[in-house]
Amino acid sequence: MRTWTVRPGDIERNWYVIDASDVVLGRLATKIATVLRGKHRPQYTPHADCGDHIIVINAEKVRVTGGKEEKKFYHRHTGYVGGLKSTKLGEMRATHPERIIEFAVKGMMPKNPLGRAMLSKLKVYAGSEHPHAAQKPQTLNLD
Repeated sequence: MRTWTVRPGDIERNWYVIDASDVVLGRLATKIATVLRGKHRPQYTPHADCGDHIIVINAEKVRVTGGKEEKKFYHRHTGYVGGLKSTKLGEMRATHPERIIEFAVKGMMPKNPLGRAMLSKLKVYAGSEHPHAAQKPQTLNLD
């Protein structure tokens, strides 16, 4: 008996579209991370990229619970002494709403080159329009 592992040529990637309006951010991010990694497939292999492409629309309408709109901060550092920059979730929603979902999913992916390759299959758009109609994406329900 031999153990079968998926090879890059055996993978058929599907395209899914998710409407993020009035969906809680954490629950949305876990579903996206699961599909990007390929854990929803029976032939999931941890060392191979067997996930699907995800298109997220209406990122500006994603919902957060509690007082996270004012209490949650995104931090980055410039590299200089005292260069810590912080942005509230509300400010991030006003300027770059797609980054809210991207950062949430990025935190759930592996921190290695494979994780970055999986994350490149995520496309997030603030509005309801996306340029990927030619790929014929299917609607993914968040049940």
